[in-house]
Amino acid sequence: MTSKKIDKKSLVSLIIKNLQQELSQAVSAANEAHAAAVDDQSVAETQYDTLAIEASYLAEGQSRRVQELQEAIFDYQNLVLSKFDENKPIALSALVQLNTDNKKQHWFFIGPAAGGFRCQLNEQHITVITPESPLGNTLMREFEGEDINVLLGNGRLIDYIASVY
Repeated sequence: MTSKKIDKKSLVSLIIKNLQQELSQAVSAANEAHAAAVDDQSVAETQYDTLAIEASYLAEGQSRRVQELQEAIFDYQNLVLSKFDENKPIALSALVQLNTDNKKQHWFFIGPAAGGFRCQLNEQHITVITPESPLGNTLMREFEGEDINVLLGNGRLIDYIASVY
């Protein structure tokens, strides 16, 4: 592990802040889509006019996105931040560094949502992954020092877990 530790509370706060920004944008988009779906201009003029139907599908999708973001924020607000060492298996809230990422000072944070979110804290690069992702699924329940072998897209990642905390 590098000498600069990552404060998990600060990391979670940063993730929540990002999710809240996404939520704000999603609420605006959902409201606009809903307004378009019920607008007088959306009324079908012929049997082939699908503008209102398309607008209602969009509104439904945006509303689902709002709900997902609300759930993600809730999950992070209630996430228990655990401490990990070589004797504790990887689980939610673990910061994991693979051997090949050591020089790049790159870490993976296993979170309940927001997979793919990237940030930098204390000169450390962090990518959020979820247990449902291929890498997250492979790392769950493993221990520091263990080898991993995971199919990622068209390639395969073969490495070992250098650090966990």
